[in-house]
Amino acid sequence: MNYSIAFTTILFKEIRRFTRIWPQTLLPPAITTALYFLIFGKLIGDRIGDVNGQTYMDYIVPGIILMSVISHSYSNVVSSFYSTKFQRHIEELLVAPVPNWVILAGYVSGGIARGVLVGCVVAGISTFFTDIPVLHWQIALLVFVLTATLFALAGFINAVFADSFDDISIIPNFVLTPLSYLGGVFYSTSMLPEIWQTIALGNPILYMINAFRYGLIGVSDINIEIALVMIVGFIFLLTLTALLLLHRGTGVKN
Repeated sequence: MNYSIAFTTILFKEIRRFTRIWPQTLLPPAITTALYFLIFGKLIGDRIGDVNGQTYMDYIVPGIILMSVISHSYSNVVSSFYSTKFQRHIEELLVAPVPNWVILAGYVSGGIARGVLVGCVVAGISTFFTDIPVLHWQIALLVFVLTATLFALAGFINAVFADSFDDISIIPNFVLTPLSYLGGVFYSTSMLPEIWQTIALGNPILYMINAFRYGLIGVSDINIEIALVMIVGFIFLLTLTALLLLHRGTGVKN
């Protein structure tokens, strides 16, 4: 059976959902990013100097771009799928002859679309403050899309377990935000004491930011091959988990 109609319908709905309210979904990250670059890149960065042979502005740009991709790909899926549950639109999907993988692919693709679009907006804003040469564009593009995919899947799983709107804000506020700020966005792990360098290796976002930074400016604190393997491994694990939850009807059929 051709499931392309079901997939494109879900994807179109997701894209239209966040583009229809673009002043709430696309404009805020642009303003926030401009403030990051102005305050951290210009005002503070000029006093910090170079980091790993790069100006501080050039060093933080990859992390800020990816941080936007992470937060928006996650938030798009978690809010959309939970709203589908809350408003009981999920029942229409459950009774339709649509396999679980199509439902998952539709929602995740919507999250990827928003994450990539916001990331492009943030990257565009960065050109007003600095001119970064993309040294390894294949790696940068790969990490860009894989990171959006990973956190779109994570947002889907959060939405499956969520029982209230409060539940969809706990993970972004108390897990994603701290991990993002501690993931090497604004500093190199080489600046940390040795014990904290070891602890930082337990932060998965550290691998994504460093891999993306390597793709843009050729600088990384982490082995790139290890970073890519970890990202793909997390995507595989979260995909299996999401499909298993849908198959069991966890948080959906009860």
